[in-house]
Amino acid sequence: MATFIAGPCVIESMELLDTVAQELVRINQKLGTDIIFKASFDKANRTSIHSFRGPGMEKGLQMLSDIKSKYGLRITTDIHESYQAEAVGKVCDILQIPAFLCRQTDLLVSAAKTGKIVNIKKAQFLSGRDMKYPVEKALDSGAKEVWLTERGNCFGYNNLVVDFRNIPDMKEIVPNVIMDCTHSVQRPSAGDGKTVGDRKFVPAMAMAAKAFGATGYFFEVHPDPDQGKSDAANMLELDKLEALIADLLA
Repeated sequence: MATFIAGPCVIESMELLDTVAQELVRINQKLGTDIIFKASFDKANRTSIHSFRGPGMEKGLQMLSDIKSKYGLRITTDIHESYQAEAVGKVCDILQIPAFLCRQTDLLVSAAKTGKIVNIKKAQFLSGRDMKYPVEKALDSGAKEVWLTERGNCFGYNNLVVDFRNIPDMKEIVPNVIMDCTHSVQRPSAGDGKTVGDRKFVPAMAMAAKAFGATGYFFEVHPDPDQGKSDAANMLELDKLEALIADLLA
């Protein structure tokens, strides 16, 4: 069974988390999937200092813990500093390492020491083959399982391109390689102080990744993406998630 990760880019409110979680549970029951719930408590790498970041670690982890207990969903979120790993590891089943930070040794070591799955997103400036070194850091520090996530590479200024050959290259390093189908359609910093992009390409990104052997798919979703407080242009409409997952499972 493929791995699926979905949720809003950032924790905006408990109401939003409930809405998304309820839909993920419904899809899981209908399609026999085990979608992992994702939302960030702090978007520490926003383009502008004026951009919304989230509720912070203490409040955000409590909200994620509530989602886990209410809906029985596995949870993942990203960490940006090594001190966050221990607290996040007490709530989350998978710790996500942001692409910009995938070579930060102390961050990888602290995530590995939690004993949870470590999902490392490939940096926009690295090839798939280069990811053997971050994986090595995590495994040598005690990680029991490491995943890798493809999310595109820098292509000049304010744009990304996905080289899908990175997927089979990374599968030679770890068995589970996730395609980040929404961040890969970003245009970083191209929107006058914020990242923009085009969500219409998300389904094609997913299907292309399947053709190249991806074992999982990551979608940031929102019931009204254009009103989202982070990554609004790239998030998939929540009501389109079921059909896309069904296509990927077919």
